Amino acid sequence: MSAAGSTDLAALPPVVRDAAEGRLPPWSQVKPKRREHMGRVAALLREWATALGLPPAEVARWTAAGWLHDALRDADADELRPLVPPAYRDFPDKVLHGPAAAERLRGQADEEILEAVRFHTIGCRRFGTLGRALYLADFLEPGRTFSPEWTESLRRRMPGEMEAVLREVVGARVAHVSGGGTVHPETEAFHASLQG
Repeated sequence: MSAAGSTDLAALPPVVRDAAEGRLPPWSQVKPKRREHMGRVAALLREWATALGLPPAEVARWTAAGWLHDALRDADADELRPLVPPAYRDFPDKVLHGPAAAERLRGQADEEILEAVRFHTIGCRRFGTLGRALYLADFLEPGRTFSPEWTESLRRRMPGEMEAVLREVVGARVAHVSGGGTVHPETEAFHASLQG
């Protein structure tokens, strides 16, 4: 069972219940294309949670994480940087929205959702199943245009082969970044944790 601790939908925090229904917090900064992406991620997470036989409250939490992960993706990084704890202020602009959204959600969502949202772009060795699933859904959602045959084949293997799919995706992302940039230390640690 998750940190939510209950199978009762009514016991979920209001922001989580709302997000599970596609209603975003008023502070969200989301353009229409981004909202479509968030909906596809949420749909994948709902599908996978249902396939895993999770109780309704867990399915709702997973769906909510899909809607919440990019709630600040369209905000200006200069506005977000002061909102995040010092440990995350050196994150590149394009990944700062995760820690910023997690901070906005603090006290309104459980720690597992916060961790999943905070690190959905770079991965985290502390991820539980929800964090791993969000990381994969964000990468594999069908609206992404890169390597459609490969990503479709990976989606077909989910959620039953989540660990194998995760190793493949993280390995590919690390290899891609290594070819032209620096891999974030948390991503390196996440990658290393999957190898053992």
